[in-house]
Amino acid sequence: MIPVRDKPERGGFLPVRMPLVRLAALVVVVAGLKAAEPVIIPMLLALFLAVLSFPLQAALLRWGVRPSLALAATVAAVIAVVLVFGLLVNQAVAGFVEALPSYQGRLVVKAQHWLELARERGVALSDWLSPETFDVSNWFDLAGGIVGGTVRGVASLVSLLFMTLVVLIFMLAETLGLGGKLSAAFGERRELLDHVASITRSTQRYVGVKTFVSALVGLLVAAWTALLGIEFPIVWGVIAFFLHYIPTFGAFIAAAPTILVAVAQHGWGRAFGVALGYLVIGSVLGNIVEPALMGRRVGLSPLAVLVAIVFWGWLWGPIGMILSVPVTMILKIAFEHSRDFKWIAVLLGPNGKPAPKPDPAA
Repeated sequence: MIPVRDKPERGGFLPVRMPLVRLAALVVVVAGLKAAEPVIIPMLLALFLAVLSFPLQAALLRWGVRPSLALAATVAAVIAVVLVFGLLVNQAVAGFVEALPSYQGRLVVKAQHWLELARERGVALSDWLSPETFDVSNWFDLAGGIVGGTVRGVASLVSLLFMTLVVLIFMLAETLGLGGKLSAAFGERRELLDHVASITRSTQRYVGVKTFVSALVGLLVAAWTALLGIEFPIVWGVIAFFLHYIPTFGAFIAAAPTILVAVAQHGWGRAFGVALGYLVIGSVLGNIVEPALMGRRVGLSPLAVLVAIVFWGWLWGPIGMILSVPVTMILKIAFEHSRDFKWIAVLLGPNGKPAPKPDPAA
């Protein structure tokens, strides 16, 4: 008699099947994010601008300005800032692109001279290096396309400006009655409203402080390079501004092309001064001023930053690289206020000291 096997219990295959289902769902979500790039990028930029400009709108409302006028004034201020910033960047980048072949030629000549001096002293550097190693465009590619992509990202931002501003207007208009809408929808769940308010405050504080410090970094870098006589200080300030959103790696990527141009233009002495300026500015503002303004320890581990840059850059290109850390940081803030996903925020955060063991005597 053939033994009859017991039927598997209902859900018996779930431990094996559910991880595959979740992985498949994750792949579908990532593919959807990549396919929806033309729509998501303007919305993210609009959200970023809305978080930065909302304090102005709130201040106008506190001063008794009518909501419609406060909205119009806020949007007008954002448009004015973006247009002035775009015109300055466009003018500086146009001149830099024209001068780029000249810098490449100077670096190649200097590289040939250094290789020849090394050969005369019996050091065969030519076996490992060639003059093409010092081609500025190759260094841009080595940096992952962030520096060159920043320029292209600014140009593409202009083409996305109209859609971004339209979304921004609707976002700011929605905030006028958002509090009452949330209270009406979740009034009986006060804990949920408190979580939303806490996430909003933390996000506004992070984005505001990060943008303020990034602007200071850009201004100081532009002033320092102009003082040292490095051409196109506005370009270096803009690159430093954008890349300061990327901790740890952003300062090195921003300094590399500036140092190369300083070598091509003036030599190693001025290039050392440029590197020293980047080091001092990044150390003081990034490690002292910014944590003090944040008010609490907030940040990402270097591995999380690297993974975020690679992932969001692959997903959305140069603009995704620039927005990678702010987006990941906002997700970390949201996870910190969730009981189910707080462990993800802990893994994304920097390494901390282990909790002290309780004293048995106490």
